[in-house]
Amino acid sequence: MSDGTANGAHERTGLLSFTEDDNSRKIIDFTDWDEEDPRNWPKSRKLTNVGIIALMAVLSPLASSMFTPGIAQIAEDLKTTDDVVVGATTGFVVFLGIGPLILAPLSETFGRRKLYLICFSIFAVLQVPTALSPNVGFLIAVRAISGFFGSVGIANGGGTISDMFHPSQRAGIFGWYLLGPLLGPTLGPLLGGLIVQHLSWRWVFWFLAIICTVNTILGFLFLKESYAPAILETRKQKYEESEGGKFRIANQDDRPFWTKLGESMQRPLRILFTQPIVFIMAVWQAILFGTTYSLYTNYEAIYGGIYGFSTTQVGLVYLGPGLGFFISVWFIVPKIDTIYNYLSKKYGDEPKPEYRLPLANIGAVLIPASLFWFAWTVQYHVHWAVPVLGTVFFGLGQITILNTAQNYYIDSFQKYAASAIAAGAVFRSIIGGIIPIFAPPLFEQVGYGWGVSVFAFTSLLLSPAPIFFYYYGGRIREAFAIDL
Repeated sequence: MSDGTANGAHERTGLLSFTEDDNSRKIIDFTDWDEEDPRNWPKSRKLTNVGIIALMAVLSPLASSMFTPGIAQIAEDLKTTDDVVVGATTGFVVFLGIGPLILAPLSETFGRRKLYLICFSIFAVLQVPTALSPNVGFLIAVRAISGFFGSVGIANGGGTISDMFHPSQRAGIFGWYLLGPLLGPTLGPLLGGLIVQHLSWRWVFWFLAIICTVNTILGFLFLKESYAPAILETRKQKYEESEGGKFRIANQDDRPFWTKLGESMQRPLRILFTQPIVFIMAVWQAILFGTTYSLYTNYEAIYGGIYGFSTTQVGLVYLGPGLGFFISVWFIVPKIDTIYNYLSKKYGDEPKPEYRLPLANIGAVLIPASLFWFAWTVQYHVHWAVPVLGTVFFGLGQITILNTAQNYYIDSFQKYAASAIAAGAVFRSIIGGIIPIFAPPLFEQVGYGWGVSVFAFTSLLLSPAPIFFYYYGGRIREAFAIDL
């Protein structure tokens, strides 16, 4: 915001705060009480925005797994094998990760709302040709493209929440939003199982087309632009039309458009590969997502084959991690803000991003413990309720780690929060999409005990990360600081 110390008289009205630059251009910025500043919006408007983008963030991951109960039916209908049909999940999830590399920086150039509406409209429309797929190649190709456009909610949701909420208020809201990327794959097989069993696999995509269209319509009606530079650009144009003269947005980047766009497109990868903190936390999240999709795509074989469950019963098993998600969001995630504010007050300094990390240690313990639990109870055919209970703690650990990591990214990169989150999301989704291809041969060769334990040991290796970054993260960020 303008602080009144620049050249020229400082003026404030309900609509405009400006100073003048060396070229006598009035500089437009928000006032402290500005109603158009997203952080000053009424709570109802903020939560409406969060609700719409959270639904987008649920629906695209929902689409990633919703057809999995129908894999055998799809293979039979399209005259192929189950393993080939799994490629439709891999393609979708990989492009779900690639999308944010492009869509996040675009939102930092054109604003959030346009990207949401354009991309999710395309995502909704693409469900129609997917439902009509004549062969498996067409199915995989269209699914991959739809994954790209469906990633918009994941790409820009964190940035949108950062636009509207102060750091001290953010984690609780962010926790409910982040249910989407994890709850979607969890609810997908349950809903898909019911549709496949009572209708057919094609109706999975007709159902997605309907609910995605409804969500898109809600977006056109109620979603508001939250990116401050985009709002100020609109304000600038109005003042130039009504008052004439020259205006300039505070901190405006005057470089040529294509130069700015090219740099913004490179930003997520620059963050990923030059920031050790982002890279290591992204690897950790990638292992978690790879584990999740490896388990989900094998639930049919585990609970259907070993425990004799029907398709609908297998779908209900996915509620195990879902219960863990809700427990974490309800009881643990709100404490991220509490601890953040407590540590800031205790040490009497500027809040540090590292103050977001203490609760990640809960997930660091629960993830490997729950995976070992699941692995060996399934291996020895213990009563089905016991491995399901293990997945509750797996879900709890996932949400805890994902929330602390995402809040850490936002606090560390602030203005470029969407690009930082995209940097983590691309790695997470690509690795998370590829690993499940190798899971079935692994489980066949060494069994579920040692097979799932491979994932547990890998997560155990990364579990010290929150403690390490809590103590040394600030120094690392300073040592690897880059100009974005």
